[in-house]
Amino acid sequence: MDLNAVRTFVAVADACQFQKAAVDLALTQQAVSKRVATLERDLGVRLLTRTPRGAELTIDGQAFLAHARTLIQAEERARSSVRPGSRALRVDVVGRRVSLAGVLREFHRAHPSVALDVVILPGSEEAVAAVRDGVIDATFRAVTMPGQRIPDGIEITPVHDEPLHLFTGPAHPFAGASAVTPAQLAGHRIWMPGNVPGAEWTAYYEALAADFGLTIEATGPNFGVEALIDTIAASPTLATFLGTQTPLVRPAGYDMRLIALRDPTPVYPHSLLWRADNPHPALTALREHFTSVRREPPGGEIWTPTWARRG
Repeated sequence: MDLNAVRTFVAVADACQFQKAAVDLALTQQAVSKRVATLERDLGVRLLTRTPRGAELTIDGQAFLAHARTLIQAEERARSSVRPGSRALRVDVVGRRVSLAGVLREFHRAHPSVALDVVILPGSEEAVAAVRDGVIDATFRAVTMPGQRIPDGIEITPVHDEPLHLFTGPAHPFAGASAVTPAQLAGHRIWMPGNVPGAEWTAYYEALAADFGLTIEATGPNFGVEALIDTIAASPTLATFLGTQTPLVRPAGYDMRLIALRDPTPVYPHSLLWRADNPHPALTALREHFTSVRREPPGGEIWTPTWARRG
């Protein structure tokens, strides 16, 4: 159905005159009459009749008018859903439990009027492609993956270097340590069942394991963080890595330990990626917020993969 014709019909019905509707729509009277005639032909009924007093709705016109108004309102809602500044800012994060998700919540508290649509895409390549194609407005990722090319027109800025900690139960050999070095973990089992082939975080931990001789196991089904905590809490040999600000609910009585990694401190380098020509006004606020609150890692030497973009 031609929505311009529908809009013209509503204008004539409201004005009760073809001539006044033409003025309101900045059209000629002939164009208004032609649109209404086309709509009537499409519907197979007469909607309006001309009288000495102007234009009057037929019985069919009266029945159609409410639906015509609904069609016009639906069109406006559809336009608003994709109009920059009206639709939600669509942002991708690696996972809802990473510390960056918490920083994104801080942004929302600082800008409560900004509607956010937070999504989790499968991997870095999918996220970059979604930014390129305009499916999302921005993504937080550790770039670049080995061999990955960032398309032209996409801007990148580092926003958050997240230090890693060793997470153990009370029976682990390092449970009483205040800090350990990555090299000390050689020969110890680091269990990360969420590491799936091809994911950027998997590439990150593979690089960490290769540089420090670590054994990172991704065996077994991934039943989620709660199941991981249950297993590590009871194990004298298994540990895992967590970010310093990863939001976790630790069950009472588990006595879990979060142990700093030093000399060097491995950090997960989150960067913000967005299209340079994206007009969404909230995108500027998002970039400015993360620039102003960027958290630097503790002093001393840090480690990131050689492929991680730093500038």
